[in-house]
Amino acid sequence: MTHIVVVDNHGQFTHLEKRALRDLGVDVDLVENTTDPADVDADGIVLSGGPSMERAGRSADYLDLDVPVLGICLGMQLIADELGGRVGSGDYGGYADVTVDIVDEDDPLVGSLAPETRVWASHADEVKELPEGFTLTATSDVCDVEAMSDADRDLYGVQWHPEVAHTERGEEVFENFLERC
Repeated sequence: MTHIVVVDNHGQFTHLEKRALRDLGVDVDLVENTTDPADVDADGIVLSGGPSMERAGRSADYLDLDVPVLGICLGMQLIADELGGRVGSGDYGGYADVTVDIVDEDDPLVGSLAPETRVWASHADEVKELPEGFTLTATSDVCDVEAMSDADRDLYGVQWHPEVAHTERGEEVFENFLERC
């Protein structure tokens, strides 16, 4: 059975990420972001959302485990920041229902959602510049970088929350990630 570890960055929806994966028949553990990645054995990692980069603990260290990683909201921002991208304040701010345009139909994480999907996302902070090796996979009128992927390294990120009921086809995002794991 596939084993996924959700790294808790203290986001309000983190428990829903664990539940969504468990409901797909996956063995899931939720660990504090201060947990040493060397103590984790997983087929894939989900870096949860959260309130701030300053409270992200050791989340960035999980990028070195050589397993697929999905960053959600803050998790995506952590990936970008750690690997040389740029994160900054969003123009829009808080949570909103957003139409996201899928710009890479071949992307293994979000390509199946093309041409567009409705999502629930926070844009207080967002990725402003992609790290080297990443492809822009989704955008919106609210945020230029709604999703990004480096399929060669199996590193993926979405600005939105696939685990909440307000997001259409969120389960499909998790299913696509599990395919990579």
